[in-house]
Amino acid sequence: MTQPRLIDPAAPDIAALAAQLAEAIAALPSTDAQVQALNTARRALHAVSPLRHHPVDLVEWVPATDVQANAYNPNTVAPPEMRALTRSIERSGYTMPVATWPGEEGQRREIIDGFHRTRVVLERPKVRASTHGYLPVTTARGDRQDVASRIEATVLHNEARGSHSVQGTQDLVEALLAQGVALDDVGRALGMDSDELLRYRQRGGLLDGVGETYSEAWE
Repeated sequence: MTQPRLIDPAAPDIAALAAQLAEAIAALPSTDAQVQALNTARRALHAVSPLRHHPVDLVEWVPATDVQANAYNPNTVAPPEMRALTRSIERSGYTMPVATWPGEEGQRREIIDGFHRTRVVLERPKVRASTHGYLPVTTARGDRQDVASRIEATVLHNEARGSHSVQGTQDLVEALLAQGVALDDVGRALGMDSDELLRYRQRGGLLDGVGETYSEAWE
């Protein structure tokens, strides 16, 4: 059976163009210049990618010092797991980027998922040398950059690893309610039923003057 052509024969020679680009980047005078050029090229390709709605379609290398922790992540990693993560990155390199959003104008990128992976490059000279001080990151889609969406994404990333502290989860509830997020949406974002959310609100003294009710659909 004849295999379908993947590229129109009338299209430019993509392989040749890619080789020219690679040669140009290799000739740049410094690592920083090469990294910036790679990011520029990747952003250009991402802009025309049919998979650009997935953040992982664009992985950029940014200075690790330009990335900051968020204020709400309740996930904790015990020392043995942190040591295992460090060994993994030292031996195998970064295999998973850090999920971020750009942050407010003039501020550093903020982590959605990957705080401990960021710690490794900042705290381990061997790893920092191997990445030239850079950290691989993805950027949340524009429609997922509001605070409620970011918190929800962090929680969902955390579910398969680590553990949520009670105080940390309570802080999430307080933060979302302070942002004016409806109770139904808080419950959905944090994966809580109405009784569990009620307990966190009682623990945090958040019941006075609130008066919202849950929808029957969520209960």
